[in-house]
Amino acid sequence: GRDRRRGRARTMTDVEDDDDEPVDHKPEVEEKCMPKCEKFVKLYEACAERIKGDETGEAHCTGQYFDMYKCVDECAKDEVMRRTA
Repeated sequence: GRDRRRGRARTMTDVEDDDDEPVDHKPEVEEKCMPKCEKFVKLYEACAERIKGDETGEAHCTGQYFDMYKCVDECAKDEVMRRTA
């Protein structure tokens, strides 16, 4: 059928719960990728711990955060696309 709310045809993978709503698999797949990206997760967590007491607002862990999520995104992309295709 056609999903009038979204203006597109629905596929079987779109409807996976009782509410007839699409299911976002990305958070689940990303969580499974975290162990594969442990090196980057640890670097981010160490940075976050180091800057906990910063009251200047100058300290940040942006680089470590992006490194961590680049790894997670690389790991998750194929599985997420497979589940949404």
